[in-house]
Amino acid sequence: MSDPSSPPSVTDDPAQPPPRLVLREVHPQVAAGRYPLKRVVGEPVDVEVVAVADGHVHLALDLVWSPENSPTTSNRHPMQLVAPGLDRWGGRWVPPAPGRHHFHVEGWVDHFATWLDGTRRKVDDGQSVRSELLEGAALLESAAEGTAKRHGDRLRSWADEFRSGGEPHLLLARADDGSIHSAAALYRRALRPMQAARSVEVVVDVEHELALCSSWYELFPRSWGPEPGVHGTLADVAAQIDYVADMGFDIVYLPPIHPIGHSHRKGPDNTTEAGPDDPGSPWAIGSADGGHLSIHPSLGTFEDFDALVAAVDDRGMRLALDVAFQCSPDHPWVTEHPEWFRHRPDGSIHYAENPPKKYQDIYPLDFESTAWRALWEACRDVFGFWAERGVRVFRVDNPHTKPFAFWEWCLADIRRRWPDTIFLSEAFTRPEVMHQLAMVGFTQSYNYFPWRVSADELRGYFTELAGPPSVDQLRPSSWPTTPDILPWHLQRASRRQFAVRAVLAATLSPSWGVYGPAFELSEATPADNGKEEFGSSEKYELRWWERSSPDSLRGLLTMLNTIRRDHRALRTLRTLRFHGATDEQLLVFSKTTYEGPVTDPSRPVDNPVVVVVNLDPDHIRLGELRLDLSALGIDDRRPYLAHDALGGETYEWAGSTPYVELHPQRLCAHVLRLAQPPD
Repeated sequence: MSDPSSPPSVTDDPAQPPPRLVLREVHPQVAAGRYPLKRVVGEPVDVEVVAVADGHVHLALDLVWSPENSPTTSNRHPMQLVAPGLDRWGGRWVPPAPGRHHFHVEGWVDHFATWLDGTRRKVDDGQSVRSELLEGAALLESAAEGTAKRHGDRLRSWADEFRSGGEPHLLLARADDGSIHSAAALYRRALRPMQAARSVEVVVDVEHELALCSSWYELFPRSWGPEPGVHGTLADVAAQIDYVADMGFDIVYLPPIHPIGHSHRKGPDNTTEAGPDDPGSPWAIGSADGGHLSIHPSLGTFEDFDALVAAVDDRGMRLALDVAFQCSPDHPWVTEHPEWFRHRPDGSIHYAENPPKKYQDIYPLDFESTAWRALWEACRDVFGFWAERGVRVFRVDNPHTKPFAFWEWCLADIRRRWPDTIFLSEAFTRPEVMHQLAMVGFTQSYNYFPWRVSADELRGYFTELAGPPSVDQLRPSSWPTTPDILPWHLQRASRRQFAVRAVLAATLSPSWGVYGPAFELSEATPADNGKEEFGSSEKYELRWWERSSPDSLRGLLTMLNTIRRDHRALRTLRTLRFHGATDEQLLVFSKTTYEGPVTDPSRPVDNPVVVVVNLDPDHIRLGELRLDLSALGIDDRRPYLAHDALGGETYEWAGSTPYVELHPQRLCAHVLRLAQPPD
């Protein structure tokens, strides 16, 4: 078949003229098909296409998809005309398994449907259709030549009926016994291959559900020692892993666990002078004890690491590691592969900078060096090394400072060997760069949630994330804080403000994460430098966290993760819709289940969920909501129930303007499951 993007040639097939049908504007696509769409198992792909042909003919379209590893196993679904005046057709297919898939649209002129419509019009007008019935018989007989014998025999029998000279209106009104519909379906199937025009091919990367919806918990193992001032180990984390598991998190994420360099080691609060007992930054990777394929001796051994992976797996979670492609001046690569670094004219290597920030303890790698291929392979093999030890989730540090081409090659290669691998992009950078990283293969992405605070900011940003093209290419993972970021609105903030941000992150975004235990303990002390940084940062020193504090938000985080598991509507971004309220400090939004096969049949189908958040942590906020009940499937003429999964109460509401009142000292939000009893 000729390239569908090229003009047809009359010499393509001398026995068959080019198709009369033109297919264009196939959606969804990412960057005009340059990169794959993102989906998970059971998440529908809703396809739209514009189909036009000359004249007044009827068209038929099929949505055709197949797994890449089985291209001959095609699945077909008839498409429907969804906007007749705009010639727009729609169809849906649902990926049943992970892996790369392809889909395209095939369309053709349906001569039988065209004939049937015209003939019916003449019958209704009282015209003679003797000739038309003979034409219909000829169409059915031609179709019979191209199908199996049992189908061909049925088509020929209908052709005989059309030639029998019976009453035309009786012949054309056989819908009650299925004859006309069956004839049309068989005709459609028989003549489709030789008449079809084919659209562009669209690629879809289908992953496990955790790629779309997950909850992350970050911790520094060295701060989980048995008592203050004692360096924690991987074994200490394994012994206390139930603390994280009991909160319902899916992923336990560790910053780099490799040996830390001594040269230019940073001291407390990023000072350039470190004392003999200062542990340094885990992101200054490499010492005489090894590099990216080694474990810091103070954290333990590979046996300890394997035991931690097993402990995490046993509790239904996954372990994530931080991968940072940078080196301490003491990293073995500096002496073994000096060609992998950019040198100054005097021969020295320049440390990393992001003015005004300086990282004297880190050397960046030169991905454009003359030895780039060996460097790329060594970096890819870092992922492979840890994947061999059971790690399938990676958070990648500053990927926007490495070439897009490297990531596209590297991530695809790792996924070919470990298809369930998840990559989280830590790229707080320009929007288009963030999206480009998502397009080249990153599963999830940090985003601008830490800096979206007001109702208008949150509405605008998440409306953008939930709509095309963003929703098909970037999966946001929303974190209120990270070890690098203590946003202005959380500096010296109350526990109530941390609670507000937790509810927003967990319900607006399908994936979210917290930097703990700092977050649940409402760590709000900033560095005394006028920046969005923590004071006494755990990046540079051991911290002791009193995790049993009665002021901990641990109970809230546990409840939020439970609510997310119990309400499938919260596990998608595609159905996000914002609603109004009379108080501007009340943010109101809803989600409904994005319909598709449920991979676990024991999970119930969700009711719509409405979330109301008081953005003011210091004052009671009250007012009327402005709900779009029709979008939620609620009949506004009848009462309905709103059960608050966060507060435990059930309200009986009527109409689209229910009254709410949120006291931040007691409850900063409602997470309401709506239900309307039968009339």
